[in-house]
Amino acid sequence: MPRLKAVLAYDGTAFAGYQIQPNARTVQGELETALAQIHKGEHIRTYASGRTDTGVHAAGQVVHFDTTLDIPEPNWVKAMQAFLPDDIIVQEVTRVSDDFHARYSASWKEYRYRIITGKRIDVFRRKYTVHVPQSLNEVAIRRALKSIIGEHDFTSFCSAKTDVEEKTRIIYEAELLKEHDEFIFRFVGNGFLYNMVRILVGTILEVGQGKRDSAEMEQILAAQSREAAGRTAPPQGLVLWTVSYE
Repeated sequence: MPRLKAVLAYDGTAFAGYQIQPNARTVQGELETALAQIHKGEHIRTYASGRTDTGVHAAGQVVHFDTTLDIPEPNWVKAMQAFLPDDIIVQEVTRVSDDFHARYSASWKEYRYRIITGKRIDVFRRKYTVHVPQSLNEVAIRRALKSIIGEHDFTSFCSAKTDVEEKTRIIYEAELLKEHDEFIFRFVGNGFLYNMVRILVGTILEVGQGKRDSAEMEQILAAQSREAAGRTAPPQGLVLWTVSYE
């Protein structure tokens, strides 16, 4: 059976996250429903590079699945899109080796988190950015971001609800970008824990607002306690940007 790799973009606003669950609309649920229609009712199991939470978006989510059909690669995008809703877009579909796994073969992932500062909320971007009314200290934020680069135990920046025991991850890049009136937190790492990016952003925003000192980041990491870190930032500013298999 050929194994296919699909790259998806989706607006997470109306989804209860990526992972399929009963009585809820999910990305995986819509995807597997579409594949079942293509396969004449046969259930096709999909495997993703990682889960995204309720309200979180993706520009480059990667999934793989095995198929019993002999459809040319260029036709798969059109076939899948015909049965998918408008808030899921298939970017590309390619055949991969039988040992490829969307999650376990990944080398690194990139997440981005978008923020708008100022007095007024932008009604047209409220589902894709988070509004922060205060101005931010960019120097302090960049200093805090430098503290998390490298290999660390990120227990303090992981939801207590996780069942993952090994919480050491490597962050290759962590930076603050500026595009017009938006601040963008950019994180590249070999893996991310449950709510890790959102807790990092929530904590570093407190640094940018003067509620914490940037030097506290090292202390928070060392504490290995969720209570040491700041709040969990809202989901709508977060995008799974890309997944690399280099």
